[in-house]
Amino acid sequence: MTASIPTLASKYDPFSTEAKWQKYWEENHVFQAEPTQGGEPFCVVIPPPNVTGSLHMGHAFENALIDTLVRYQRMTGKNTLWLPGTDHASIAVQTILERELRSQGKTRDDIGREKFLERAWQWKEESGGTIVNQLRRLGVSVDWSRERFTMDEGLSKAVVEAFLQLHQDGLIYRGQYLVNWCPASQSAVSDLEVEAQEVNGHLWHFRYPLTDGDGYVEVATTRPETMLGDTAVAVNPNDKRYQQLIGKMLALPIVGRQIPIIADEYVDSEFGTGCVKITPAHDPNDFEMGQRHNLPMINIMNKDGTLNENAGEFAGQDRFVARKNVVKRLEADGVLVKVEDYKHSVPYSDRGKVPVEPLLSTQWFVKIRPLADRTLDFLDNQNSPEFVPERWTKVYRDWLVKLKDWCISRQLWWGHQIPAWYAVSETSGQITDETPFVVARNAAEAEANLKSRFGDSVQIEQDPDVLDTWFSSGLWPFSTMGWPENTADLDFYYPTTTLVTGFDIIFFWVARMTMMASYLTGQMPFKDVYIHGLVRDENGKKMSKSANNGIDPLILIEKYGTDALRYTLIKEVAGAGQDIRLEYNRKTDESASVEASRNFANKLWNAARFVMMNLEGQTPEQLGSPNLEALELCDRWILSRYHQLIGHTRNNLDRYGFGEAAKGVYDFIWGDFCDWYIELVKPRLWDKEAVSSRLAAQQTLAYVLEGIQKLLHPFMPHITEEIWQTLVQTEDRVLAVQPYPESEPHWVDSGLEQEFDLIINAIRTIRNLRAELEIKPSAKVPAILQTENPSEQQTLEVAKFPR
Repeated sequence: MTASIPTLASKYDPFSTEAKWQKYWEENHVFQAEPTQGGEPFCVVIPPPNVTGSLHMGHAFENALIDTLVRYQRMTGKNTLWLPGTDHASIAVQTILERELRSQGKTRDDIGREKFLERAWQWKEESGGTIVNQLRRLGVSVDWSRERFTMDEGLSKAVVEAFLQLHQDGLIYRGQYLVNWCPASQSAVSDLEVEAQEVNGHLWHFRYPLTDGDGYVEVATTRPETMLGDTAVAVNPNDKRYQQLIGKMLALPIVGRQIPIIADEYVDSEFGTGCVKITPAHDPNDFEMGQRHNLPMINIMNKDGTLNENAGEFAGQDRFVARKNVVKRLEADGVLVKVEDYKHSVPYSDRGKVPVEPLLSTQWFVKIRPLADRTLDFLDNQNSPEFVPERWTKVYRDWLVKLKDWCISRQLWWGHQIPAWYAVSETSGQITDETPFVVARNAAEAEANLKSRFGDSVQIEQDPDVLDTWFSSGLWPFSTMGWPENTADLDFYYPTTTLVTGFDIIFFWVARMTMMASYLTGQMPFKDVYIHGLVRDENGKKMSKSANNGIDPLILIEKYGTDALRYTLIKEVAGAGQDIRLEYNRKTDESASVEASRNFANKLWNAARFVMMNLEGQTPEQLGSPNLEALELCDRWILSRYHQLIGHTRNNLDRYGFGEAAKGVYDFIWGDFCDWYIELVKPRLWDKEAVSSRLAAQQTLAYVLEGIQKLLHPFMPHITEEIWQTLVQTEDRVLAVQPYPESEPHWVDSGLEQEFDLIINAIRTIRNLRAELEIKPSAKVPAILQTENPSEQQTLEVAKFPR
């Protein structure tokens, strides 16, 4: 028969191979999905990385997991869509652009909103594709024709529609409330964007004298500058020490303002002196108490973190400078009692990296409780979505129960501008808390509405703020499918099948998506949520920018290849949700674990090369499938082991057992196939006289070799595609869409496998004895195998041991 299989190169080159197949898959639209193709849908939307980002090890790990799952499901015959995209990252992009402006001696106000947004879009086009191109290097099997961006026209339309629906139903409102304010970005941030940090600070004690001259009360605080905004001192109504003082007035030091002593059960009599200074405009608990007692709310803070005119002599000072100066003044006035070292928790802005300031501000909010309750109903009554591992269900549920109203407005320019327009002509051309407004889809619709109310001469202005990035991200699973339109994609692929994400954004993103989807679509946005762990460094520590211990995945890809890194990350997963540890030498940029996976790829390549060189140029199809009747013991053994492996791999991938599946394939290829079967059949391949025995070995080798390319493909897609294409010699098919192997029970023979274990153990024993006795590999010595078990004796007699 004419040879048709070319010889594989003597050495595997992962870099040219990976680039070749990444280009081929994309140019030939191999992963493009269509609802019209029918079948059972399997859909995953990518957790959209920030457009400002670059690939870090967390991205590599997460996308390796997703791609393994997606490739597997595609090969099982499902109509599979993995939808890619990026997030506009309001604060991150704005920070980059404002930093550039500062380097030019300018501010955003100097160039105006329109020019600033032009720069933002230009930056996005020029620099925003870095992360996307890096994802391509990972070989992700996404449908690039469906790539989305959270500020695309379609997704922006979805954001406006969601805002309108929620506002019309009374779930979005505007009001003056205490918010977390980031002085660095000069914007409100949500509770989820605040990170508590333990700091070594101080607790200052000072006295507030009674106005009647009859003594004083002692209070303590970690933020003495806020006393300038105090409007009361509170005590517990059951605290007998102070019952006679309730209702009396105090003279606020420095300021001289008279403030009352009030009674509130919130006060803990056992904490400190039992007297609590109340600053409603600068503390969340004080704010609620201020509302209960109708206290004045005096804001002493500017948006940049300096003190305002209400701070008197301290106006214009930075809050931390003012803190020192207020303490000096209190000491000079003789009211400072003592200063204690005090370790306490300080809320920091996750983005701005500075302490947030509770600030009274007019903002837009989502009323969370109705959304969270509807989402809890799905969870409690339908176990939807289902979390893997299951332990995250309780964490997710507890968070939904505790959620408070969500501040969704941000004082930024890059992002989805809030679709509200104000009749500014009614309030002297300014947007104030009293300015009439309307929520609308566009300016024309808003103008028509406001003209009908205030006449044709009305002047309108859109709300300058933008929406929290997580608002648009919360719509991602269905806005990317075309919602609010009834598209074919939305009808076929939504709800999506699985969300793969890290535990650190369950609260930021997962809860947002489930709440938005339950209200706007009446369904959960995905059936399963697979929560993966962290990639820890070589010392077991969490990778972070602050610790400067990140490992650049691109460095490892350049050194060892994409498949090697992907396989390492997946193989290291000991169980669902478990962290993995990546070996890494920072001096040499080498990783022993990734090198081991590269060696595994080389082992597979060399084995495939050997097999193909001994098939006489024939493809598996030309050779024909193995015939059970013609097979020898080791042929039946490897086929039984192979079909056992298929069942093991499918079972694990079906239940998100990524690491177990990867290890199983590794052990079979390296051990059973390469170290044992190939070595055992070499004499038969080289025996030109034993035609039938040689053919059986060739058929089995070709059959198993092709099968393991399919089994391994979801984990190591590039090398398997190259080997498979060379082996089967087809021009119109790709391995990526071939059927995944199915276990055929008639090939499985557990009894035979036990018998073969005896043979393997006998060979190992002989090898060990030769080593102990230092017998040269070339020396042939007789070996006597003895057993009193008739069954074992029969097995050993029929075995053909390699000489």
